[in-house]
Amino acid sequence: MKSIHDNSRSAAIPVALIDYGMGNLRSVARALEKCGAGVRLVSAPDEVEAGVRALFFPGQGAIGDCMARLKHTGFDSFIRGWIAADRPFFGICLGLQALFDHSEEGDHAGLGIFSGRVRRFPADRSVKVPHMGWNTVAFRPGAPLLDGLRAEGDSFYFVHSYHLAEVPSELVWCETDYGVRFASGIRRGNCFATQFHPEKSQSKGLQLYRNFLQMASAC
Repeated sequence: MKSIHDNSRSAAIPVALIDYGMGNLRSVARALEKCGAGVRLVSAPDEVEAGVRALFFPGQGAIGDCMARLKHTGFDSFIRGWIAADRPFFGICLGLQALFDHSEEGDHAGLGIFSGRVRRFPADRSVKVPHMGWNTVAFRPGAPLLDGLRAEGDSFYFVHSYHLAEVPSELVWCETDYGVRFASGIRRGNCFATQFHPEKSQSKGLQLYRNFLQMASAC
């Protein structure tokens, strides 16, 4: 397990950031460090040390490549086990989509941790695909991790062509409108994942990470 930087702080909350060859690791790591995390990159499950408080799963690119690399490294079964044990977990963008049963992108199966499908935004709508830029997120009433945030009205940064569909209502943490209304974040127990990129969402995204890290440090 290797540190993203050498200047780790003793008071920092230790977290692991999965490095499977895909994902914007540097920007995620910098954002987490600003929020009080001590970030370690892990390229194999046995690099995740016992004291780690949370696991972060970033992602960008195609889900077929993502799943192939997860299986090659063994992170597919490791992520399933981590979430099954209700240990703090945060998935980002493709790191959200891969948690579900199936994606229309290349007709690929995901990790199957949650029931649901990933579909491409409809081509017959008056919206551009990919969905790129700032958009409003509406959290469900009573949603956790909202200290310093508004339940409705705050904007976060998105970059994606596919969205969650057929998701069980109890999983939905927040929603967004872009031609269709879709689940832009999910939550079960200590597992959270967002379609938007908190690390690219300036002060609101950093606040969301701070809230998650505070929760993880107390688990």
